[in-house]
Amino acid sequence: MGAGGDITFWIAFSAGILSFFSPCVLPLIPSYLTYITGLSFGQLQEAHPGAKVRLTVLFHSLAFIAGFSAVFISLGALAGIASSNFQDHMREGMVWVQRVGGVLIFLFGVHMSGLFHFGVLLGEKRVQIHSKPSGFVGTFLVGLAFAAGWTPCIGPILGAILALAAGTTGNAAKGVMLLAVYSAGLGVPFLVSGLLFHSFLAFFNRFRKYIRLMEIFTGVLLMVVGVMLFFNLFGRLSGYLYQWLPVTG
Repeated sequence: MGAGGDITFWIAFSAGILSFFSPCVLPLIPSYLTYITGLSFGQLQEAHPGAKVRLTVLFHSLAFIAGFSAVFISLGALAGIASSNFQDHMREGMVWVQRVGGVLIFLFGVHMSGLFHFGVLLGEKRVQIHSKPSGFVGTFLVGLAFAAGWTPCIGPILGAILALAAGTTGNAAKGVMLLAVYSAGLGVPFLVSGLLFHSFLAFFNRFRKYIRLMEIFTGVLLMVVGVMLFFNLFGRLSGYLYQWLPVTG
């Protein structure tokens, strides 16, 4: 894997974290946790919950993460396959596929920053599950539904990563890896929030006033990534990083 690929993985992981802190996800974490675990809010917010509560949160959170990861990774595979097919049939034109991906990511960033809102990104298409099926399979299904909830916040970020997968990867395996890293970036803070719910509530009360600033930062970051993809700057940046950072192996 080239140096450029290393940077795209870091971008994907960071995008997952930014998705977690978006206004469509972060404020809903307490509701999601009580819904998927079946535990009360009081049980979750105990400073020192018992082992049974922790294990319930752990396993249901992992099942939930597996659910939305399955959807995102499948989309990554499709993006990688599309990229591979373009390379097979019009290899010399792949630069235009990359540039189109860069333009899409830039437009996603414009939307996220609030400079201009595109109507196609504003519609919220969410799969609702009013009665959660029991057990870990039920929690997995809720994760699938969460991934299908194409909200105005997480949609542009996920769309940008899919465009990045199509523009920089050459096969389904690389698309899968890129979206698996994105899913990890979204899943890890979710898992930590569940296991440390008492601390998460304290953090959220302090952080929520900065959610809009995080949204603007995410939009600007996506615009930068779009420009870099359009002008094929990932490889050049990687070269600079490898000159300044010690690399072993």
